[in-house]
Order: sequence, then structure tokens, then C-alpha cells
Amino acid sequence: MNSKTNVLGIDSVVDLTKAAVVAALYIALTMVFAAVSYGPIQFRFSEGLNNLVPFNKRYIVAITLACFITNIMSPNGAIDMVVGTFETFINLITIYLVTKHMKSVIAKLVASVLIGTFYMFIIGFEIAIIGHSAFWPTFWGTYLTAGIGEFVTMTIGAIVLYLINLKYDLSK
Repeated sequence: MNSKTNVLGIDSVVDLTKAAVVAALYIALTMVFAAVSYGPIQFRFSEGLNNLVPFNKRYIVAITLACFITNIMSPNGAIDMVVGTFETFINLITIYLVTKHMKSVIAKLVASVLIGTFYMFIIGFEIAIIGHSAFWPTFWGTYLTAGIGEFVTMTIGAIVLYLINLKYDLSK
């Protein structure tokens, strides 16, 4: 059965295994680069895996779950588990809906990077709420720095996944 028929995109043990491997890789990358994975200035290299969603929707569940698990260790506490995971889920759903009818892999990846960067406003809002300083300067400063970090890490991920997709069909 094609994994694109199930609402979660996981129809078989193979699909589940692929999703689990991506989730584990997301967690591992976040933990290895933990020093720069959290906060207003962040380069969460695992976010590059968000670019897998245009290839197969099974990664929405995998990456959202992995984000929740990594946010358990966030210095921002429970709010990051809720808000950060919500941001990831909304981001991935949007990426999937926008890219599912696109034919060009490059266009899908460009859209994925831009959508991921745009949704960092939610993280800016989260940091501004928990911060102990003026809301709007904190929001815009965080949106700028987190957005730059997201753009950089998702662009690196897009390039890597594009090259991998040339040899291995990531949609399967």
C-alpha cells in the first residue's frame, strides 16, 4: 500500500521504520548541536530534515514527535514543548499542503525553506512572551535571528536532501 494514501503516511513497517529513523536523526542532531539548538539565536541543524516533508508526508509525524522530545530538554521549559512543537507541526502541514502538487523538486525545497523561515515568527512570539524585556523589540529581534538560523539550516538541509534524492528516491 502506498504511504501517500494513509492520513499519517505510515502504512507499513517499512514506513514506520523510515519515520523512526528520521525522528531519531532529528533528536541526535539537536542534541549534538544543543548549544546552538535553543533560544533566540538558534541554528537547529535538525530542522534541515523538515525538507523531507515535500517528499513524503510520513515525516510530518516523525519530525513533530522528534521536536517534542528534543524540546523536553529545552531551557525554555514546558512552553517550548507546546509552542515549539505546535510551530513545527503547523510549519510541516503548510509545507506539505503547498508542495504536494508541485512537480519540481527544487521548487518544493525552495518553498519548504521559505515556509520554515516564515513560521519562525511563532518562536519569536514564544521568546518574547517568556522574556523579561519589552515585547516587540524581543519579538522582532528573535524573529530575525531565529529566522536567519532557520533559513541557513533549512537551506543546508535542502541542498543535502536534493543531492541524496538524485541517487535515492526520497518519496518512497
